[in-house]
Amino acid sequence: MPAFMNRTFLSLFVASIGLAAAALADDAPKNYATYPVPREGGWMKQHESFNEISKKGEAPLVFLGDSITAGWGGKGKEEWTKSWAPLQAANFGIGGDRTEHVLWRLEHGNFDGLKPKLIVLMIGTNNTGHEGRTQKELNGAIYHCTAEQTAEGVKAILDNLHKKMPETKVLVLSIFPRGPDAKDKMRLQNDATNALVAKFADNSKVFYLDIGKAFLEPDGTLSKDIMPDLLHPNAKGYEIWTASIKDKVAELMK
Repeated sequence: MPAFMNRTFLSLFVASIGLAAAALADDAPKNYATYPVPREGGWMKQHESFNEISKKGEAPLVFLGDSITAGWGGKGKEEWTKSWAPLQAANFGIGGDRTEHVLWRLEHGNFDGLKPKLIVLMIGTNNTGHEGRTQKELNGAIYHCTAEQTAEGVKAILDNLHKKMPETKVLVLSIFPRGPDAKDKMRLQNDATNALVAKFADNSKVFYLDIGKAFLEPDGTLSKDIMPDLLHPNAKGYEIWTASIKDKVAELMK
C-alpha cells in the first residue's frame, strides 16, 4: 500500500475512534445522581416487594431511603414496632441505594396505587460515599457525585413523587452526620448537600427538617454509642430519630 494511502487510512481510523469516543461521551450521564439505574441480586426482590405494598394502597406513611432507612427493620425494629407500626407505616428503604436507584424504583412501580399522607425521605449519603469507586450497574464506570449533583438527584425524586402523588406531603430529612467529627470529608459534603436540599422546601407539600445535631456530642463528634460504624444508627440512634421527628410527622399527617 502506498505511503499516502497508509497515512489516509490511519487518519480515517483515528477519526473514527474519535467519533466513537464522542458518541460514548454523549451517551454517558452528565449527572449519575439523576440517571435512573437498577441494581442486581436481592435488590430487585426488595423493589418488587415495595410494588406489592404499593398495589394494596394501604400505607398512609412511608419511609423512603437507603440502608439507614432500611435499618428500621434491623437495629430500629423495636422502635418501629412501638412508634411507626401503629400508624400502618411502610418501609421503602434499601441498603446501598443512591438517588438514582430510588429514581429507577419510582419509575418502575414504587408508589403506583399508593397515596400516603406523608413520605419521610432521606437519601444521598451513598452518593457521597461511593465517590471514586467503580460501579457495576454503570458498566464499571468510576462514580463521581458532587453535593450539587446529589441535590439535583433529591430534587428529581421530589418531582417524581409530586407527579405521582400531587396531594402527598414529603418530609425531607437532612442526611445524617457521618464520620468522627465535623472535619470529616464525607460529612462536609453531606452538609453541603443538605444546605442545597433545604431550599427545596415550600412548606406546602415539601418540608425540610435537619435533626443531625440530635446525634452529635456538643463538640460535633459522632459517638460510636449511637452510630457504631459512624454511619448507621444503633437502637439508641433510632430512638433519637423517632423523638426528633414524631411531632412533625403527627403535624403533617393531620
